[in-house]
Amino acid sequence: MSSIEECDVVVVGAGFGGLYSLHLLKQEGFDVRGVERGTGVGGTWYWNRYPGARCDVESLQYSYSFDPDLQQEWEWTERYAGQPEILRYAEHVSQRFNLESLIAFDTNVEAANYDESTSAWTVYTNHKAYRARFLVAATGCLSTTNLPAFDGLANFSGDVYHTGRWPHETVDFSGQRVAVVGTGSSAVQAIPVIAAQARELTVFQRTPNYSVPARNQPLELSIQQEVKENYDELRQAARIERSGIVSTFPPNEDLAKDAGDSEFHRRMDERWEHGGFGFYRAYADIGVDSISNERVAEYVRGQITQLVDDPETARLLAPTNTIACKRPCLDTHYYETFNLDHVHLVDISEGGIEAITGNGLRAAGKDFDFDALVFATGFDAMTGALLNMNITGKGGCTLEDAWSEGPRTYLGLGVPNFPNLFTVTGPGSPSVLTNMIMAIEQHVEWIRDCLVAMREQKFTTIEASPSAADRWVEHVNSIADQTLYPTCNSWYLGANIPGKTRVFMPLIGYPPYAEKCEQVAENVYEGFQLG
Repeated sequence: MSSIEECDVVVVGAGFGGLYSLHLLKQEGFDVRGVERGTGVGGTWYWNRYPGARCDVESLQYSYSFDPDLQQEWEWTERYAGQPEILRYAEHVSQRFNLESLIAFDTNVEAANYDESTSAWTVYTNHKAYRARFLVAATGCLSTTNLPAFDGLANFSGDVYHTGRWPHETVDFSGQRVAVVGTGSSAVQAIPVIAAQARELTVFQRTPNYSVPARNQPLELSIQQEVKENYDELRQAARIERSGIVSTFPPNEDLAKDAGDSEFHRRMDERWEHGGFGFYRAYADIGVDSISNERVAEYVRGQITQLVDDPETARLLAPTNTIACKRPCLDTHYYETFNLDHVHLVDISEGGIEAITGNGLRAAGKDFDFDALVFATGFDAMTGALLNMNITGKGGCTLEDAWSEGPRTYLGLGVPNFPNLFTVTGPGSPSVLTNMIMAIEQHVEWIRDCLVAMREQKFTTIEASPSAADRWVEHVNSIADQTLYPTCNSWYLGANIPGKTRVFMPLIGYPPYAEKCEQVAENVYEGFQLG
């Protein structure tokens, strides 16, 4: 590359984390550049355009809180916003704050190298290079798709899709024989919509997932007005919730294992009919006590039995593992879809997908013919996008080598041996276990404050200390070990990626985390080395 563009900060990614980073740092007078591999803003909601794609946090809470006027002017149409609406919201934010002029689109980071002699990062992309004091990785927690290395995939004569990389043009499955591989969150949303189009739909399931009805519906104007009149109170209430989400149902200390049968079923029925993640707040011990957890799990299995007509299909769809130790799913008529004559379920728990053939795939010892294959096989969560940037820090240390035994950060914000690198909602922060936009705002504001403080105090570098990172990783995993989360082979542990070290990556509990971040800043960035 003939020239290198100089700036203060490079922000990678133009999703909600990247947009807010660009906005705040621009406000503070930093010379900032954004790079985005897509052709537009939106991040997750730019790429995930699969049928039925929808947020599972209620729209009035899955939104920025930093600008009162923005909160008041944007009108949501549904309880849970769909992908097109969320993308329009991201585009509106970008245009409102004039952020697109700062972003190089269709630009992929190929490498990022730290120069100790100049205390600066050189970021190499497919178009040009940038040199900046600071590198902010707002690359998203679920942005690197996972497509297993299926034997024979290149030989398939039909169309192949991944839910996390859906085409921008409309995909019409009318009259087609379609296979969906996977029954995770994206599949739970996509399957009912694809079934409404396809001539025949066959779902290949390795592990069944628990799903609770979303009960999505148009958002009544009166409800939206009431929230807008009290937005400050709602946001403050969210910040003291462990999940960062305010539920219709208040938190309680009741234990599921102690509840009488009548009261237990009354409460669970109420939550089931209401829909949403409030279902998992019915009792305080669902996530920590195996007896209570199994009682709730059995309730959901009972619901599946009632919803699915064929007993064998209902049995296959009913999970037996710990409920909510994997990412919980919300659905709209997911289980009922399997009552349709043209929808079939194939159990691949034993042998998986054996091979992709020219006409379809081979599984469970049988060949299936299809016109289209849809892979709902998830993501290389939390670390995939960061590692794909080929980041090299001090002494030639690569991030891949530094994380060979699992991601090692301090607060999910900084990494030892990688000065002036910030990770927005990185491993070791609440991120995917809380309201993502709230988590993003907290991280970006912390980074903004840090850069302003460094400028005022004439520091040029900040780096997480190895000892602070070690203690933090231990803390994150010790909290997880007090719960039932580690009992599942989930992507929280990286268990969906062959060869990935299994370490529990997100931190459970938003309020104490936010308080810790504030304390670190107040104590002159305790746990970081300033230079």
